[in-house]
Amino acid sequence: MPRLHQVPRADVTDPVVSMMYDFLFGDRDPVAEPGTTTGAPGDWWTVFAAVPDIFDHAVKGFGVYRSPKRLLDPVLRELGQTRVGWAIGSQFVFSQHCKSCRLLGMSESKIEAIAYWQASDEFTEVERLVLAYTDALALAGGRMHDKLFDKLREHLGDEEILELTYITSLYLMHGIMSRALRTEWDDRDDPVVEVPTAEGFAGYDAPAPRRGTSGE
Repeated sequence: MPRLHQVPRADVTDPVVSMMYDFLFGDRDPVAEPGTTTGAPGDWWTVFAAVPDIFDHAVKGFGVYRSPKRLLDPVLRELGQTRVGWAIGSQFVFSQHCKSCRLLGMSESKIEAIAYWQASDEFTEVERLVLAYTDALALAGGRMHDKLFDKLREHLGDEEILELTYITSLYLMHGIMSRALRTEWDDRDDPVVEVPTAEGFAGYDAPAPRRGTSGE
């Protein structure tokens, strides 16, 4: 379950929230009967609905990246969004955008290789640069080597790079929030825990290191 409360349909007063509930859930109460047409639980929407202006801002953000005004190739856009999900460990962002890659006609082998792009021959030069740029945003906090940026600029114009940076960073935020709030497919326990010791194990009793006997 998400870490924050969800807003049932009966408590919705904002028209944008109401519109999106209708679009995603039909006439169901998404808290009592979860599930969207994409197969996701839908609790991202029901959690964000608690603050309608933030909900509206997020919905407008989705519209921005899908706008016909965008100059960036949608395939490059989705490579960035999918890779950023994988890089920060957001199963929700990664899973949803694998589906978007498929809708754009990307092969199954190429989608699979997004997780290990450095060792794959599936990608063109510009695609590899986009994936490397995404890693710099997600894994290095935006620390960007000039040589990488200059190489990317051989393929993309300033407007395209700005769009790529904005959209990828937007989904970096969404992935982080989804993990923090445990929404959708990120409602998972952290796998890094102490593993129980063997029965009867009382601790290591290793002898102290011994110095040599040759006078050193």
